[in-house]
Amino acid sequence: MSKRVYRSNTNYIMAGVCGGFGEYFNIDPNIVRIAWVLFTLLGGSGIIAYIICALLIPKE
Repeated sequence: MSKRVYRSNTNYIMAGVCGGFGEYFNIDPNIVRIAWVLFTLLGGSGIIAYIICALLIPKE
């Protein structure tokens, strides 16, 4: 059985993307959120990546 990324139903703020990545990598979702904000501020493409992930990653 392979491990898959899902948007979290329990640990979410907007769409559950960061919560899903946190559960997948077994780390605190707040760390993923901070990394995502830094990615957005430094590169500017974090918002687009979040929207794409929210559309493509299925709900848990």
